[in-house]
Amino acid sequence: MQSCFGRRPGGLALVAVVMLGAGIGEALATPLTPFRYEAQAQRHCPHDQVVWLDFRKGIYYAKGQKRYGQGFDGSFVCRSEARESLYRRSLLGLR
Repeated sequence: MQSCFGRRPGGLALVAVVMLGAGIGEALATPLTPFRYEAQAQRHCPHDQVVWLDFRKGIYYAKGQKRYGQGFDGSFVCRSEARESLYRRSLLGLR
C-alpha cells in the first residue's frame, strides 16, 4: 500500500512546514477576553479604555457612541485587545 506522500520525497516535509507555519500565526494572536459587564472589563484592564465589541460586524464602539453596550452579538473588552485581534473602530456616532 502506497501513501499519497510516497510519490514525492519532499511531500511529507512540505506538509510539516505548512502545519508548523499555521501554528506560528496562532501563537502570536492576542487572547481576547470578553466580559458581560463594563465594570468587569475595567477591572481586567485598569489602564486601558473599555470598548463594546460587535462580534458579528467585527468592529468596536467607544463609550459615548450610540451603539456602545447595545446588541446581543457583543461584549465589553479592552481596546488594546480588540485592536490586537484585528477588530476595527466604528466611525459612526463619534462626538
